[in-house]
Amino acid sequence: MSSRRAFLQGVFGAPLAAALAPACARQHETRSTAHVHGALLGQNAAAGHMLRTDLRERIAHVAQLPATRVGVVIAGGGPAGLSVAHTLARADMRDFVLLELEPELGGTARGGVSAVTAFPWGAHYLPAPQRHNTALVALLREMDVLDGEDDDGTLRIREPHAIRQPEERLFYRGYWYAGLYLEAGASERDRAERARFEQLVARWVSYRDGQGRRAFTIPSRLASDAPEVRALDALSASAWLAREGLHSSRLRWLLDYACRDDYGTRLEQTSAWALLFYFAARVDRPGQAPSELITWPEGNFALVRHLRSAARDRTRTGALVLDVHETEQGVEVLGWDVAHDAGFRYLAAHAVLATPRFVTRRIVRALRDEASGKPVDDGSYAPWLVANLHLTERPVSHGAPLSWDNVLYDSPSLGYVCATHQRGSDYGATVLTYYLPLSDADPRRARQQLYDGDYAAWRDAVLLDLGRAHPALDTVVSKLDVFRWGHAMVRPEVGSLFSAGRLAAWRARGQLHFAHSDLSGVSLFEEAFDHGVRAAHEVLAALRPGFTP
Repeated sequence: MSSRRAFLQGVFGAPLAAALAPACARQHETRSTAHVHGALLGQNAAAGHMLRTDLRERIAHVAQLPATRVGVVIAGGGPAGLSVAHTLARADMRDFVLLELEPELGGTARGGVSAVTAFPWGAHYLPAPQRHNTALVALLREMDVLDGEDDDGTLRIREPHAIRQPEERLFYRGYWYAGLYLEAGASERDRAERARFEQLVARWVSYRDGQGRRAFTIPSRLASDAPEVRALDALSASAWLAREGLHSSRLRWLLDYACRDDYGTRLEQTSAWALLFYFAARVDRPGQAPSELITWPEGNFALVRHLRSAARDRTRTGALVLDVHETEQGVEVLGWDVAHDAGFRYLAAHAVLATPRFVTRRIVRALRDEASGKPVDDGSYAPWLVANLHLTERPVSHGAPLSWDNVLYDSPSLGYVCATHQRGSDYGATVLTYYLPLSDADPRRARQQLYDGDYAAWRDAVLLDLGRAHPALDTVVSKLDVFRWGHAMVRPEVGSLFSAGRLAAWRARGQLHFAHSDLSGVSLFEEAFDHGVRAAHEVLAALRPGFTP
């Protein structure tokens, strides 16, 4: 087997790779994609992997440097860390510094811009929050995204941010169909099982435990932990569906797509709690439609851009945090400026670790010492590949028209979103953002596969996948950039959501506070924002006796 064929088989699986083989051979013979250029992008893995080495000498060196005193150090410039900074600034607490390893803030909510449009490099939408999520509602009002609310309390989204129709379509056997459930050819049994699933979701939407808590809500830390709810975490989504007698391949495809979309996992790997959370957490009442989606051309980078304004002159990028520990003077934070190859040292009253759990354990001295020589469960993280295709004109397709979300039924990818969709222009140049979660049962093997592919391999894989839906796609692509996310999101695997380690991980330890979406076990902006606000409130309560949010 050729190395090219083997790579495709690793990415797409043997059946699809075999189907793609003729096109792959033609492409190899004619070099039809050689004219498509772009960049292979990614996080600063080399600097981040310094944390895996023995840093004792470097830490000892940095500990001798003069210290800069500051009220609060925030480690991590993703949505959670930016939410901490935003919340502190809104409370007129500006004595903080935000440290981020990457040259840009935003984490997996980063975005870019071209001469044609802005576009996302990661998360690209936000479901409208429910009224009880007051902090997030306030943020969206601040951003002028909301346009009041209906009599039943449903928030109204301003026209530029509510997704324009057509919202989504599905490619199946050479044709695009409207919507994401494959109605064409569905049997009565298929439809009955879909209705049965919706009834089960409605039952969980109406559930309240003895304390009046919902089974599923956002933020998830407000949800029930009653035994019948926790029991869902002991089952895989696939096993739960089988228990409920739901075997329809069309329904299972839709639910598997939902898991890949939000979690980077398959039904067999995903906790049944996480599957039901996806469908029930954003519904107020049984039978009601899920929350409307909010989007921007650049995706959730619009949220990042707003949040980061609070930390304009208080941000230090290229900053690798090496060691965080409490002293009699407060919290000592030792780090390394990777651009200037020099150390830095801060003494703070408090520190917020807005970093993934596997990073937090390596940089917080107390956690590092506790874990020494012991097995540690920091969660499992899904790798993703995101590609932005810059097009000179819209691609040829057959069936339902180009939509905001465009999904391929028989692909491990999620298809693509169209960055110019909200503009209302359906012709001319655009940017398509392609998403591929590497949903291997072993994420370490998937991560290796992600980094084994060079630019040409990934470019050709993307064009082959999408080329089935868009003949001659490569003729309208002027540039194709690829971004590799090695640890894009935490995977809500069976048993992970109610594990003792996760439930304890977001609790403050003295003057150390924790904020990251993976503390919820699901990688959503809403969860990152909630943990950032919560951690900021903990800091404010400690610094200002009598403080109330």
